[in-house]
This record gives sequence, structure tokens and C-alpha cells, in this order.
Amino acid sequence: MYAVIEEGGKQYRVSQGDRIRVEKRDIEEGAVLSIDKVLMIGRDDEVVIGAPYVEGASVTAKVLEHGKEDKVIVFKYRRKKNYRRFRGHRQQYTDLSVEVING
Repeated sequence: MYAVIEEGGKQYRVSQGDRIRVEKRDIEEGAVLSIDKVLMIGRDDEVVIGAPYVEGASVTAKVLEHGKEDKVIVFKYRRKKNYRRFRGHRQQYTDLSVEVING
């Protein structure tokens, strides 16, 4: 069984036991999170598609940790114009472990 969920403006295909990395949420580590925005649930021979969400469906996930991604370097450059801009960015994330898919 798998589900397609919406979290932080992005969509993720998850199964029970999967570990996903979503944008940072202000929830303590070890807490249990219930995600109600389930777009689709797939079973062995059946697919249930929501309009836009599947009614009564939810995904329960446990918060494993918070952290920062690797640094992404943004470098802007114009030749012959003495124009250089150097920026770095580290996106914060939350690691989730999918416990149960209810649907």
C-alpha cells in the first residue's frame, strides 16, 4: 500500500516504513504527526484518487530529526563589468518516518 501526500507545498509518494525529508516543521523530535492531505491511495489492485483529497484518509508519521541540507552556492557574474555576487544557502528540513497509512 502506498499514498501520495502533500506536505509543505510538495507531493511525496510514501509507503509504510519510508523515510522522507520535508521542509522544516516546528514540531519536537519524537512527536507523532498526522497528515490529512492525502491525494491518492494505491493498493494491490485498486487506486483511490481524491478530488482534491481522499476523504477520511491520513498518514501518520514520526518526526526523527531536524537539520540543514548541504550548502548550495549561488554565484552571479558578468564578464568585463566587475560584477560578482556570491551567496550560500542551507535549506532546513525535517526527517519523517512513515508509520501508518489509514484509508
